[in-house]
Amino acid sequence: MQKRPNVILIVADDMGYGDFGLFNDGPARTPCLDELATQGVCLSQHYAGSPVCSPSRAALLTGRYPHRTGALTPMEVRGMDRIALDEVTIGDVFKQSGYATGLIGKWHNGALDKRYHPNARGFDEFFGFCGGWMDYFDWCVDRNGRRETADGRYLTDVFTDEAVGFVTRHRHDSFLLSVMYNAPHTPLQAPDDVIQPYIDAGLNTGVAITYAMNEIMDRGIARIVETLDALGLAEDTILMFTSDNGPAFSLAGRPDQVPEGVSTDLRRYNCGFNGAKGSVYEGGIRVPMIIRWPGGLERCRQVEEMVHGVDWLPTLAALCGIKCLVGRSLDGRNASKVLHGESNASPARFWQLNQFEPVGWINAAMREGAWKLVRPRVAQRSKTEVDERFMERYIELDIKYKYHPDEVTELMSEPAPNLITSPPGEIELYHIENDPLEKINLAISEPERTGRMLGELQAWFEDVEAERQRIQPDGSILEIVDD
Repeated sequence: MQKRPNVILIVADDMGYGDFGLFNDGPARTPCLDELATQGVCLSQHYAGSPVCSPSRAALLTGRYPHRTGALTPMEVRGMDRIALDEVTIGDVFKQSGYATGLIGKWHNGALDKRYHPNARGFDEFFGFCGGWMDYFDWCVDRNGRRETADGRYLTDVFTDEAVGFVTRHRHDSFLLSVMYNAPHTPLQAPDDVIQPYIDAGLNTGVAITYAMNEIMDRGIARIVETLDALGLAEDTILMFTSDNGPAFSLAGRPDQVPEGVSTDLRRYNCGFNGAKGSVYEGGIRVPMIIRWPGGLERCRQVEEMVHGVDWLPTLAALCGIKCLVGRSLDGRNASKVLHGESNASPARFWQLNQFEPVGWINAAMREGAWKLVRPRVAQRSKTEVDERFMERYIELDIKYKYHPDEVTELMSEPAPNLITSPPGEIELYHIENDPLEKINLAISEPERTGRMLGELQAWFEDVEAERQRIQPDGSILEIVDD
């Protein structure tokens, strides 16, 4: 029986197009990723499932919009990062088909409850942390439910060591390995000798550290590639690299994640895209995707058709010749024809993000063919001092969870804060193929298209919200039987 292809899905954390040396206008160094982009298939219109971490990862893992799964925001100490318990993950699909499955690095789709642990969500092996960020030097991680602490190595290198070990152990198996690096997510930390050349190049310290973190991750990916070559696995391994969302440009309000004296301003080159992490503009959701599979895909090609994060579960299942498990209906489509160079236009895609309870007209977008409708983010502020203390309490628990997870045993019980929300912003419509930087708003000149897309965006939001409302506090789904 012929061995089925392996899959290694590598996901960076808060890395944009401009962080690649290949696309950068300055000193960024990512030689391995640059080479992979020229060796394999590079998608130029690839979109994350959300402009922030947990919902984006949920979309990638389940093939469904994050609203449906219950993973709404990265607020794990409020349970808002969790994927509902009846959701089928990519780990479940591949494990059921006989693959060895592993996840290394950042999980962030269910903390503080063993039912949401990666080992319970389809991954035979887990080494990493379940929350949103971790110290790179003074780290503590989870190995299949057992805690391990820092041993002098830099965390990115630790994850690389574990990935190389997994591939080596399972070289005779068909395997699915997800390597979820947390670089270049904060805290801003890297060895001084890697940072210094970027400072010498004239970058501010925060950006210099960010590029150094990317460089170390790139070295790790090179080690994974070398391992595949040495073991004779490269030909039959689908090797993928992407990011969970666009780059973070500001760390205001989180001094715990920035070295003393370092600016919280991380603005840097990102190919001119509008917006950044947290925004539904291109800079927040348009992210790199590189795929190298020498035995199955033509080399050195750029794919310009749109592919979305929800598409990868059904696409990888198709490429590997396995069936998706019976579960909830997928939003993703099989995009394997696109990877093989055939035209296969994507259906309309949607995004929406705000804190706490979702609001359909805040920070929402729809992409249909070349057109993109945007309902921009609006200002929200706490209504009372009690509401302000809520966020202080959240940050306090967030920090405690990262360093002392055993001390945080329950979710926040405080009700969500009351917010004063500004009126809706002006509707925006862009022709992305002609205007990828979103500079020319065509909403007024295209009233019929704008109105129709607004209606479709609202209908989508009502649909995913109706499904989300069925998720119970224990993570199960309330089944509604029609009369």
